Amino acid sequence: MFSEKDIFFMKQALREAEKAFEKNEVPVGAVVVLDDKIIGRGHNQTISLKDPTAHAEMIAITSAANYLQDFRLERCKIYVTLEPCPMCAGALVNARIEELYFSAFDPKSGACGTILNITENRNLNHRIKTFNGLLEKESKSLLQIFFNGLRNSN
Repeated sequence: MFSEKDIFFMKQALREAEKAFEKNEVPVGAVVVLDDKIIGRGHNQTISLKDPTAHAEMIAITSAANYLQDFRLERCKIYVTLEPCPMCAGALVNARIEELYFSAFDPKSGACGTILNITENRNLNHRIKTFNGLLEKESKSLLQIFFNGLRNSN
């Protein structure tokens, strides 16, 4: 179902998630791709930046918009290791991302099919083709190691 390119780009998102893990941030990573080139990268930095909006997707979107010098990311794809939350899903819609690939569902705040489905909501002005399950095992494993470590440290 997923191409070798899709797998490659999700592995790049996983590398970003590992950067977050190393900083004791929730290990989520994202990359924005245009014409098979990564134009934006991000990983969670809410704690280190003391910014509740510093999610991987938001940082990757900002990076890609700066690269393109445009607030519209039409024709772009984003690869994210965890299903985006409502804030990030809304930002993806506003940025006009064409396709979203995410690894693992987020049962607590997922807004791309789990709790809400913002990215494919017909009431909004833009919809995103959304695909899930790409390298799900790897993403879930990283998240489980992180949260087990938090529980064991308390």
